[in-house]
Amino acid sequence: MSLVIGLTGGIASGKSTISAMFTELGITVIDADIEARLAVEPGEKAYNDIVSHFGTEILEEDGTINRPKLGEIIFNNKEKRLLLNSIVHPAVRERMAQKRAKAEEANEKAVVMDIPLLFESNLTGLVEKIIVVYVDEHTQLERLMKRNGFSEEEAYSRIKSQMPLKDKVGMADAVIDNSGSIEQSRQQLLDILNKWEILRAK
Repeated sequence: MSLVIGLTGGIASGKSTISAMFTELGITVIDADIEARLAVEPGEKAYNDIVSHFGTEILEEDGTINRPKLGEIIFNNKEKRLLLNSIVHPAVRERMAQKRAKAEEANEKAVVMDIPLLFESNLTGLVEKIIVVYVDEHTQLERLMKRNGFSEEEAYSRIKSQMPLKDKVGMADAVIDNSGSIEQSRQQLLDILNKWEILRAK
């Protein structure tokens, strides 16, 4: 059986850097954001359900879903947000479960579920171990302003809209402090994987 590792963090904590390190180590990474995009492509069941509930005005000319437009509709409407989640979340979970089963069939020692909202969406039951990628709030703020061109106020409100990283740290099996160099983060990851006996002894 493969060990199912949940990888999560906060906005601008550098989770994608750690995710890429898993891939470099030859460990399968299943990315919830990518699966969520694929789940709502034309022809998919979730796509058809979304269009039937939200109407064709959320579509681009090429028939794909206009995500910003859909985002505006659900942002201030809790009922519609819950409706969208009830369509998309099961489809994403199913896609991720299929990929996980493939990794297990191939006798891989571990498979990583990269889920940004692992705690917020109550998806911890999908994984056996949880790694949280952590940075302090000051670093998070600076990185977000630089990466997205946000003002300090905009960046701060984005950070505050998520569960605080320090709360996630308290629920993790392992934590990678991503405030330092890439090399330091890589070493922390290797130490965790060695401890969990994921990496074959060289």
